[in-house]
Amino acid sequence: MAEQTTLDSLLEMGFDRNRAERAVAHTGNQGIERAMDWLMEHEGDPDIDEPYVPPVGNVLGGSDPQLPSPAAQPTAEGADPATDGGDQMINDGDTKQPMTEEEKREQIKRLEDLMRVKQEERRERERAEEVDREKQRRRQGQELLQVKQKLQEDEMKKMVDLRQREKNDDKMAKQRVRDKIARDREERALKFGGGSSSRAVTSPSAEGPPSSPPSQGPPPAKKDYNECRIQVRMLDGSALTSVFKAQEPLAAVRVYIQMNGDAPEGQDFTLLSPYPRRVYTELDMEKPLQELGLVPSAVLVVAKK
Repeated sequence: MAEQTTLDSLLEMGFDRNRAERAVAHTGNQGIERAMDWLMEHEGDPDIDEPYVPPVGNVLGGSDPQLPSPAAQPTAEGADPATDGGDQMINDGDTKQPMTEEEKREQIKRLEDLMRVKQEERRERERAEEVDREKQRRRQGQELLQVKQKLQEDEMKKMVDLRQREKNDDKMAKQRVRDKIARDREERALKFGGGSSSRAVTSPSAEGPPSSPPSQGPPPAKKDYNECRIQVRMLDGSALTSVFKAQEPLAAVRVYIQMNGDAPEGQDFTLLSPYPRRVYTELDMEKPLQELGLVPSAVLVVAKK
């Protein structure tokens, strides 16, 4: 009757009959404490509340056919009858007497205290497991954040390198334009410097006879100018003046303004003639100054696009 006694004890403690029968069967009827441990460990099983069907030949409350009957078990002469800590029955010779109500209450109280201890241990274990899981989640989150930051840093580095290369290329292009303008100026100085100075020095001689007034004759032929004097009016009212070859494109004037003017770097602008008013387009930038009618001199105005 030990199995049935363990089952009754579990029922008196408030456990469901179906769960109590499962606990007794799965622990092999090894006592109330083992059954309680099994119940607390398998409380969350999905089939814990399914109807329990005991195996064939094993009926709760019946005797185990593999165990000898109490009459066949030898007892030492003079020895006290053996008692089970989880049983609620007391052996008195060949007769089992039920426990008194007070003994039952004491045993139930002791088992309830034991169950509370087991439940507290289980809660502590679950809390520790939850703390470990939270630590693992945080560690994974930190690793993911570090990977994202590394990717962002690599992307920023690539962008900085690209901008630096673009700046270097732009700087080299501007330097090539400056070098070209400097070479053109040197060529103009070598080609026209002597002629200009000789014209500036030549003057009517005081010792020579006075020149006679020019005689009436055919009008002089139109002079073929090789240079063009351009005055540029900037946005702030200042003016830039420079001499260009007549065959140079209008783009050379724009480059000169970009390098010598006070316009912010990267600001786009266009050029126009005030009178007669004409706004020069991108196609005009490739045309020579002579073709655009800017020779021998002209005034251009810088305007925002």
